Amino acid sequence: MAFLWVMIIFALTWDLLGGQMGYNSFGNILFFGIGMYACAAIQRDSGLGYYAALFSGMGVGAALAVTVAALLGSAILGLRGHYFAIGTLGLGVAAGEFASGWDYIGAGSGMVTPLYPGAAGGRESFFYYLMFALAAMAFPVLRWLYAGQFGLTINAIRDDEDKAEALGIRTTRYKTTAWCISAFFLGLTGGTVGNMIGFIDPRDVAFAGSTYGVWMVLMAILGGKGTLWGPVIGAVIFHVTQEFFWTYFLGWQRVALGLLIVLTVLFFPLGILGWVRERWPELFGHRVEETLVRPEPTQ
Repeated sequence: MAFLWVMIIFALTWDLLGGQMGYNSFGNILFFGIGMYACAAIQRDSGLGYYAALFSGMGVGAALAVTVAALLGSAILGLRGHYFAIGTLGLGVAAGEFASGWDYIGAGSGMVTPLYPGAAGGRESFFYYLMFALAAMAFPVLRWLYAGQFGLTINAIRDDEDKAEALGIRTTRYKTTAWCISAFFLGLTGGTVGNMIGFIDPRDVAFAGSTYGVWMVLMAILGGKGTLWGPVIGAVIFHVTQEFFWTYFLGWQRVALGLLIVLTVLFFPLGILGWVRERWPELFGHRVEETLVRPEPTQ
């Protein structure tokens, strides 16, 4: 259940760029891994108690992730379309290879996070509520951003970036800000997930682009990208379905997951929320009225 909140944060933060702004990023996993390693390093080297080191590490990881996003934003976010997607994909792959060769963070052998000091059974509850708190913080923050000028601006970038620039909008600044917001929440989440799992592998956990990186995109598309509740719905359905596949189709779970992706693209190209909105627009405040055509008078 703690990973359910993780999936919701994944989907919400990806949709900030991919759905609301129209920039399909495959590099958000970079900030997740940075937060994870930064938190583990602080816990190992600070000499603080478990809780103090954990929360300090989460803060440092989030700050470091935001810093990296700000530094890379002006260069990477100058790309558009497929070039941007490929460029961000390369960031995640490069980060995994770099971490695999850095001895300070365990290189290819990975890192082991400190053991939870509480009573048996308390670890699961602690991380469940911690991840719930992060998800509960991310949702209203993004809702507030989308309801104001920031939301209108990134939607304008999605619809027509050239016209937005012609109107005087500094698009690169807004794009970088959106990336930094995603990096902040992913940095916090990375530090928590590293402690939940207990072991950090550079390619399979921290910078797992083939799993976490792809799932971010899939969950937002499944629920309906470009909406607030769509990524949440997609994350819940995906996580529950994935757990079902892992329980009852062990050995074939990835085949079943692949079929789920194909069915989503074929039958729900706009996502579940988009499909519902098309069929029942009145549920979303759109009133459909019949147009009465008067017959022309005969001569």
